[in-house]
Amino acid sequence: MIEEQSVIKVGMADLNVGSEESLVRTTGLGSCVGVTLFDPGKKLAGMAHVMLPSSEIAREGQMNIAKFADTALPELLSRLLALGAVRSRLVAKMAGGSQMFAFAGGSDTMRIGPRNVESCKLALEALNIPLIAEDTGGNFGRTIEIACNTGILYIRSVQKGTKEI
Repeated sequence: MIEEQSVIKVGMADLNVGSEESLVRTTGLGSCVGVTLFDPGKKLAGMAHVMLPSSEIAREGQMNIAKFADTALPELLSRLLALGAVRSRLVAKMAGGSQMFAFAGGSDTMRIGPRNVESCKLALEALNIPLIAEDTGGNFGRTIEIACNTGILYIRSVQKGTKEI
């Protein structure tokens, strides 16, 4: 018998959490990075769709904390802990961070994908959460989903097919 799994969608510059038989999914990862946190003991998982490396560049009146690596990951951690996750068991996986377009001159400001990856790693390090797997870089888009009961991160792309990490 196939178990019915509910899908919890995470939009761009968004984050969400799920439990047990849920899948947490985001689409359209180009230069954006999808970061997942998983507690295998409680079967809780969360995902943030990070658009930009640092909230220091925020110009909005009401800042979207899910948009930036340095604000999204602490919020994702907070939501998982509120559901009963045990911080010491949490592990992270991430995908995305592509360099979608070629730019002449190689200006650092145009390296959004690689900078997002670096910022997410720094944020995880600051939170003391180990990054145990990643599928980052390249020049192609990805759709990812994490199974809350297993922590398996499924990665789909037109160019590379489907893989699990």
